[in-house]
Amino acid sequence: MEASVISPVVENLPFVEASLNYLIPMKEKPVNYTYDPPPGVPQRSGTYETRKLPILNGRLIATNLSLDKQGFVLLESPSPDLNFYDDHQVRSIYYPHATQFLSKVLDAAKVVVFDHNVRNARRAKLGEKTAKEPVKVVHNDFTLLSGYQRARDELAALGVDNIEELLQKRFSIVNLWRPLAEPVQESPIAVCDGQTIALTDFMAADLVYRERVGETYLVSYNPAQRWYYFPQMRRDEVLLLKCFDSDSNCQTRFTAHTAFDDPTSSADAPPRESIELRTLVFY
Repeated sequence: MEASVISPVVENLPFVEASLNYLIPMKEKPVNYTYDPPPGVPQRSGTYETRKLPILNGRLIATNLSLDKQGFVLLESPSPDLNFYDDHQVRSIYYPHATQFLSKVLDAAKVVVFDHNVRNARRAKLGEKTAKEPVKVVHNDFTLLSGYQRARDELAALGVDNIEELLQKRFSIVNLWRPLAEPVQESPIAVCDGQTIALTDFMAADLVYRERVGETYLVSYNPAQRWYYFPQMRRDEVLLLKCFDSDSNCQTRFTAHTAFDDPTSSADAPPRESIELRTLVFY
């Protein structure tokens, strides 16, 4: 595996030690339910292990990061003024805003925003449907199979005619992650340098919805993995995560990530509020 371009300096980066949750490799395909499963069926199959690892401060090397090498980048992007818990406002205002932003910074020929999630543990525990809890299991949102399938489904829903022609060209699925309240203190997001993770660390899992079955990657522990986070993220900052790339020659095609409990976060820290957009990026 090619050494990271930032390897000479990572040993000097400050870090926190935190626990990350990994799937232990298994013969059967793991299954996760997005709703309460039938009686006697576990919400999530498989056995997980917790590893206490250094999570490096990525702010100090942010200018050296790229989507194609590490799989993630931190950028400044002023937030539009809207209620992010209002689905209509997100789709009518934030989707076009993100489309314009990504088209420019990624030099994309076409950007399609197709989904989003708002995270707020307090609202989620109160049963509010506009928010979900942060995911504290190491994962990646799409697989080699589901990346193509989701792109095909979303383009078909838009009435695109030349879908197969489009999918013959290079495209990626990029998540645009933004804090909604600043700074992020509780449950920040950690991302794994794609140059330090092996394809064999990714394990396909069924993600069961009421109306369909998707597929995501869960991840097994590998001591070579190197993790980063960006402490105290602000509302005018975004983290781009590459969750799929159709280019088989690209160094990083998937980016493992997870929320984690920051040991420096105070016990009374407000819950993390964030929004992630899922986007198709055609080059």
